[in-house]
Amino acid sequence: MTQHTTTAARSAQDLADEIGRLRRTAPVGNALLETAERGELTDEHLRRLIGTEAQCHTAELAAYGTMLARFPHRPAADLYLRLGRLVHDAEPKLESCARAFSLTPDQLVRWPSERAAYAFDGALSYAALHGGQAAGALAMYADMQVYFSGCSRLVAHLRAEGTKVPEEFLAYYEDDADDELCRLALDVVQDGLERGDDPEEAVFHARLVEEGIGDFWRAAAAA
Repeated sequence: MTQHTTTAARSAQDLADEIGRLRRTAPVGNALLETAERGELTDEHLRRLIGTEAQCHTAELAAYGTMLARFPHRPAADLYLRLGRLVHDAEPKLESCARAFSLTPDQLVRWPSERAAYAFDGALSYAALHGGQAAGALAMYADMQVYFSGCSRLVAHLRAEGTKVPEEFLAYYEDDADDELCRLALDVVQDGLERGDDPEEAVFHARLVEEGIGDFWRAAAAA
């Protein structure tokens, strides 16, 4: 049984700062935004983004359920219940996106098929199955920090350039990260550290998830 301690040598904020430094020194990039900035963005790129997003939803729901089962206490349970609800409630909006680009549910089955489209799913699932509480929560914090900022920057560019895209797409991808949910993720990290979790493991999993998000954008940009 893991011993519960009252202090941790490194805090959740320390770990958040560390992954932030890694992000600045070795950014995972946003290949889709770079494609848009070069003036080369097509509807097929956006269709691939929607397809890759759909694959992520499947993995996310399973991962959050797994982490809820592994860490059924507060504040971890609160985090994974809220994340699961966030993805579940986003499903109708993503389906509207798909319809706006004439994508059917059958077309979204295992599409795109390239490995990069599933790298984030693999990193998230690995954290859910093998990472400690702090590792899973720091990975979720990193995900929210990197994914939402990447989406917001893409939408801001499309709006600034006057690029014609369906409103359903803009409505789905222009959301920012929820500050309260990010704080909750760090609370879960801190609780895990105080329960004896390895801070280096947490940073490892968070970075893997961030790198998976880099692959997420590359999968969309591969049209």
